[in-house]
Amino acid sequence: MKLSSKEAKELLEKERKNSNDDRWINHCICVGDSAGIIAKALIKKGINVDIDKTVTLGYIHDIGKYNGESKGHVMRGYNYLKEKGYDEEYCNICLTHSYLNNDIICTAGGIPNSNFNLFLTDFIKNHEYTIEEKLINLCDLMCPQGNRVYTIDKRLIDIMIRRGAYSNTQYHIKETYKLKEYFDDLLGYNLYDLFPEIKDNL
Repeated sequence: MKLSSKEAKELLEKERKNSNDDRWINHCICVGDSAGIIAKALIKKGINVDIDKTVTLGYIHDIGKYNGESKGHVMRGYNYLKEKGYDEEYCNICLTHSYLNNDIICTAGGIPNSNFNLFLTDFIKNHEYTIEEKLINLCDLMCPQGNRVYTIDKRLIDIMIRRGAYSNTQYHIKETYKLKEYFDDLLGYNLYDLFPEIKDNL
């Protein structure tokens, strides 16, 4: 079953009514909207990207936090969408959004045990990330909780302050910069130019 950005936002608003802390919902909306802005700019450069799908994936990437818990939200979100009958292309964003470079180790907030969830480890290793999924990877690392957009520098520092620095932190930071450079190269300019409000959030 397909999912549109309108339906995805309605899904979020439904969960907002059941949530004691809706900051994750505002974060999802910010990620989706920001990714949509970049997607529109890529279209103008002749890059094939689905704008509505990009926004949709941004809206639902953290849906696994519907119960108020961050731990385990990756698999919980994947199963949540699967149980509702949505196609894999939508469910997968719950798995991919936290991991860069097809590596379960390339994530923020510490090193996961790759043997704890062999399905997830294998999926991340072998999945071919779409350009829409890569946009969500990037915008997830630009949008803190709340309706704001940060430079990745400030956002990564924000994550380290809250979660700490680990042996994989340097690796994750390097891959985050590579991801931004990938989209800068596609656009032909610094993608921060699309977000004038970034200056107000420095």
